[in-house]
Amino acid sequence: MAPESGPQTLYDAVGGERFFRQLVHEFYDRVWADEVLHAMYPEHDRAGAEERFSLFLMQYWGGPGTYSERRGHPRLRMRHQPFPIDHAARNRWVACMIGALDALAPAPLHRAELEDYFERAATAMVNHNPLFR
Repeated sequence: MAPESGPQTLYDAVGGERFFRQLVHEFYDRVWADEVLHAMYPEHDRAGAEERFSLFLMQYWGGPGTYSERRGHPRLRMRHQPFPIDHAARNRWVACMIGALDALAPAPLHRAELEDYFERAATAMVNHNPLFR
C-alpha cells in the first residue's frame, strides 16, 4: 500500500524551487527598472534580495523551511518598516509582481491564489501616508 500523501502544495503545483526563483528574478528585473522601488534596495545586494525573497516565497507556499532556518520568523512588517511605503509604492510593487507572473504564466487558479496573496501582503506593508506627515 502506498503511503498517504497530503494535499499538493502550491509550491509543488507550480514547479517548486525553479518557479519561485524565476518569479523572483523576473520581479527584480522590474523593480530594478522602477526608479521608486529600486531606490529602496541596496544596489550591491540584488542577489541577496533575490535569495531571501525566493526562500521566503518557497517556504510560505509549502516548500522547504530554509528561510526560517536562516533568518528566523519572517516579521515582514518589521523588516519593511525602515522604508517609507505609501500606496503608490505598493501599487508599483504589485505591478512588478503582476509583470513577473505574466512572464511565467502559471495556471489560472494558481495565478489567482498568488495574486491575491501579493495584493494583500503589499497592502499590509504600507506604512507611510504622505498626506499625514
